[in-house]
Amino acid sequence: MRLDDYLSTVGVVKRRTVAKELASNGLVLINGNRAKPAATVTVNDIIQIKGSRPMAVEVLAIPSGASVPKDQRQNYFKELPVPR
Repeated sequence: MRLDDYLSTVGVVKRRTVAKELASNGLVLINGNRAKPAATVTVNDIIQIKGSRPMAVEVLAIPSGASVPKDQRQNYFKELPVPR
């Protein structure tokens, strides 16, 4: 699944356009490497988002459809401590 699609589908970022902008501006890393919006996300990847609200998540599963309900988000990613 594309990075921008994953981030919006599981609710890490509210809209896909925001995820796409973040990645295009070099603010998203996958496993420590700068990622483009179309980068492929796989299980066990670590995604870091820099900027005004930095965060890091570990990919636990890839959704197979539309947006994930809030009560099921913990099945798809785990929030990690933000690296300094």
